[in-house]
Amino acid sequence: MISERLFLGVEQSATGLKWVDRLGQREANIALAMAQNHGFPDLVTRVLAGRGVGLDEAASFMEPTIKGLMPDPASLTDMNRAAERIAKAIAGHEKVAIFGDYDVDGACSSAILSRFLTHYGIANRIYIPDRIFEGYGPNPSAMQELAAQASLIVTVDCGTNSAAAIEAAKAAGAEVVVLDHHQVGGELPAAAHAVANPNREDDLSGQGHLCAAGVVFLTLVQTLRIIREKRIATGTLAPDLLSLLDLVALATVCDVVPLKELNRAFVVKGILVARAQQNVGLAALARVSRIGEPLNAFHFAYLIGPRINAGGRIGDAGLGARLLTLDDPNEAMRIAEELDRLNQERQAMETIMLEQAETEAMVELSAGAGPAVLVTASDDWHPGIVGLIAARLKERTRRPAFAIAFNANGTGSGSGRSINGFDLGRLVRNAVEQGLLVKGGGHAMAAGITVERGKLGALRAFFEENASDMVGQLRGNASLAIDGALSAAGATVPLYETMEKAGPYGSGHPQPVLVLPHHRLVDARMVGTAHVKATLAGADGKRINAIAFRAVGSPLGDFLFNQLGQSMHVAGNLALNHWNGSTTTQFRILDAARAI
Repeated sequence: MISERLFLGVEQSATGLKWVDRLGQREANIALAMAQNHGFPDLVTRVLAGRGVGLDEAASFMEPTIKGLMPDPASLTDMNRAAERIAKAIAGHEKVAIFGDYDVDGACSSAILSRFLTHYGIANRIYIPDRIFEGYGPNPSAMQELAAQASLIVTVDCGTNSAAAIEAAKAAGAEVVVLDHHQVGGELPAAAHAVANPNREDDLSGQGHLCAAGVVFLTLVQTLRIIREKRIATGTLAPDLLSLLDLVALATVCDVVPLKELNRAFVVKGILVARAQQNVGLAALARVSRIGEPLNAFHFAYLIGPRINAGGRIGDAGLGARLLTLDDPNEAMRIAEELDRLNQERQAMETIMLEQAETEAMVELSAGAGPAVLVTASDDWHPGIVGLIAARLKERTRRPAFAIAFNANGTGSGSGRSINGFDLGRLVRNAVEQGLLVKGGGHAMAAGITVERGKLGALRAFFEENASDMVGQLRGNASLAIDGALSAAGATVPLYETMEKAGPYGSGHPQPVLVLPHHRLVDARMVGTAHVKATLAGADGKRINAIAFRAVGSPLGDFLFNQLGQSMHVAGNLALNHWNGSTTTQFRILDAARAI
């Protein structure tokens, strides 16, 4: 029962959540045994046990290796055929075109393959479609254009569901290899020479958690094997594939795929490669992001990734991929600065759009419990940013949310984000079947839709009818899983560093949520335009600085300002703060509750 696992007895926090212990009795026993057997701090073993790591796996989990977790690439269906075709292109000095997606995974996948081909002197071109005018994935016109320039087209992070476009390329004289990881929406493209995708139904490799960059990396491993076994004369030594792990890691983090098994090793080792700054484009992005500490997964997700995505959202979609292929530091800095400018523009647009969306949302939520699925829309929004708005609305309202940008013709492009336990993709597919959407698709946690303005009311009603019971139940049972408790005095840099070895954290391996129990709120003030900076003190008087991002005007922010000087329980993540050459710990506040 949830009530038996309440953490510190918190039934309703400042954000309306129950606090529950992530560990049951079995996991708690495993954590205790880990601490005794391996000498890890108790908090670290609780983090490991709470994420399914067994007693015998703890030591190897803390030191993952590519070699120990790498599958045989040929175990992926069609992988050998895909790699053989790339090896043939290298042997024949063919021209190759790379068709990528406009997100970070697409940019990294394109750059990885381009760098590999360039190493062998193979002329190659990267094509990234325009998000607004072309949309996601290969289209017949672009593929015909590429077929006129190259005998081989490799689609990365797309292509699985692009039968017509691939047929057009084949008819124009090019062969197409698909390297993808997306779910298969129907029949595989019959015109493709090969479709290497661990999520195709006949793939038994067990690697469906890989992002596209991971699939591309395995493809290159297999390609090198074929070049070696067939003794293909390339005129040069084989490239060091491990030097490309920085881009694999960046894509893995930013595409929010589960950080388990090989993905976790990719990120751990890739971050080490990134810190060496061998890729001048990645180094330039780190500089414009003003990262003054060793790169980590947080920087990938929240600083570098958004800048690459900014090109695809509101600027030149190909900037990110181009930057990551460069060897000229000056040109790299020029493009990085352009992406930084676009990201600032994106942030300004997002601020305005979010304010408008929240105003609309508050009107809808003012009457009772409000809709089960929040749907906001505007004629003035940029379609490249609606996904970010939907994510913010979901966080603020704790319910599935859509943001839709309508064009002058009355057609809206929308994006939705869901809460845990509710399959938004299925809801959207059902709406398509009912004729309420022009098109739509997605997965459990995110979806994209195209809707006509005249059907927006009917769509809202359909969502309410089909989602209210489940969403209401999920919201009623909403909880925050707590990994353990610590004090301000115990929140040390060495503890943080040991906990980081249990990372990296992200999808499928959540950031540890810790609680500072019975800590007094010494200070709370607004910093910037939306954040709350605080100081917390334990019973022994030891203090720790804390911050609650985007909390101003939220229930959490109001709680902190109203409880100044009071003792409370504070939940959040332990982080580091680098300032003036010194490193201290900082607490990122996620929630708070009155101390009973």
